[in-house]
Amino acid sequence: MTLYTLEARDLAKRYGDADTGVEAVRGVSLAIEPGEIVLIMGPSGSGKTTLLSMLGGLLRPTEGEIRLDDTVLTELSESRLPHVRLTRFGFVFQDFNLLSALSVLENVAIVAELAGMKRGPAREKACALLTELGLGQRLGFLPDRLSGGEKQRVAIARALVNDPALILADEPTANLDSAIGREIMRLLRRIAKEHGRSVVIVSHDERIREIADRVLWLEDGSIREASALSVDPVCGMHVERDGAVTVTDQAVTLYFCSRGCRAEYLGLLGDVDRPAPELEVLR
Repeated sequence: MTLYTLEARDLAKRYGDADTGVEAVRGVSLAIEPGEIVLIMGPSGSGKTTLLSMLGGLLRPTEGEIRLDDTVLTELSESRLPHVRLTRFGFVFQDFNLLSALSVLENVAIVAELAGMKRGPAREKACALLTELGLGQRLGFLPDRLSGGEKQRVAIARALVNDPALILADEPTANLDSAIGREIMRLLRRIAKEHGRSVVIVSHDERIREIADRVLWLEDGSIREASALSVDPVCGMHVERDGAVTVTDQAVTLYFCSRGCRAEYLGLLGDVDRPAPELEVLR
């Protein structure tokens, strides 16, 4: 029997009344294994942040169940949720959310202290984590003296300090350049694998695919495996292969979101300085 870090079943989140309401998430079910990194992608407004907030106990679903190890989050009272969020989850945000008046060491240690650890052991643990993440020479710095990559490493240390079962990251590379973003994601993967931490990331960043064990696609509030999708070579939209408009070009099948994109693609082929390949139009 597989033991999951987190299981979500039939999650739905609706805002507003029945007649004028909006269904941000509908019927989402997923299970995260220990040490697994799951990337959830999708267009803006698809419900990614709403889903992540529900998984982390920050937002109650309208329907469905969320189970973290042996705890059913959706059955907990509002008074119990803050302690669970503090001790069982680690959160990493795109804007880092560091306290500007506290040093690097204090930003991490305070989270352990809030969970009940005494100041001395909390600082020792924070120091060890920050040193492991390459910030041993920055412990006394205030956040405004750090680079973006250093701030995100502090945020990762803060997320890890209470030994959470699950790390939730919301657009963690959004404010980082390409090289630093890739470095941060590889670091997060190493930590997840070495310490058996499960990680769920929501992002638009295609670069994160290289460190993910599984990629899911969320659109119109519903989720599916991204492996069942293809990218339209004209507009870049993800499209379901089943029922898509297609063309076979040199034995490779291309999938399009519409006949318009397919026509544009065929037109581009005619513009290049070479004979157009023989194309089999499937739909």
